[in-house]
Amino acid sequence: MAQINPSILSADFARLAQEAEAVRGSDWLHVDVMDNHFVPNLTLGIPVVESLSRATDIPLDCHLMIEDPDRWAPQYVEAGAGSVTFHVEAAAAPVRLAREIRAKGARASMALKPGTPIEPYEDLLPELDMLLIMTVEPGFGGQAFLDIMLPKIRRTRELIAKHDLELWLQVDGGVSASTIERCAEAGADVFVAGSAVYGAEDPAQAVAGLRSLAESASADAWWACAH
Repeated sequence: MAQINPSILSADFARLAQEAEAVRGSDWLHVDVMDNHFVPNLTLGIPVVESLSRATDIPLDCHLMIEDPDRWAPQYVEAGAGSVTFHVEAAAAPVRLAREIRAKGARASMALKPGTPIEPYEDLLPELDMLLIMTVEPGFGGQAFLDIMLPKIRRTRELIAKHDLELWLQVDGGVSASTIERCAEAGADVFVAGSAVYGAEDPAQAVAGLRSLAESASADAWWACAH
């Protein structure tokens, strides 16, 4: 089943509680944490995650685009995140970090930038609950979807199937009504959408529409049939 995770990077930061309510029916709220070091942008941190976790019952999916996630990621679990994603390019000990996130009670996820191949990390996959394939360069919302990431999504889904893993495959970047079907056909089942949701007149309806498109596209996809 397709999961839709609206990104609050595209929401009104002055009204986060109301913006969370506007996407009721979403599977998760995607929270982009940027430190102006790993990526050239600065967003929000632990205090906002703590406040948001108290303001909504939609679970928080925190995507850490930060340096030294080995130090900071566990603190996001303590702040209320139900899923924490670290970038493998920034992690010193990804297996240890994934195990620590899981031990604290959250889902452990690892993200790859567009230029980072999946193949060197095949052996790490059983340590994870989700893998995030970035379909834009991380750092800013509203970027155009990179079609050249579709083969990488497919290769990742093939590795998941090869090892018979219950591993969610998330995509983030330029996901919209015009791109979500291609992502689903390639093998993604969790979709982060920012402006496609919060730029819509009815964000909750946009979530439902995206979910419908993704589920229709994945129903007859090669990987769903193989599974």
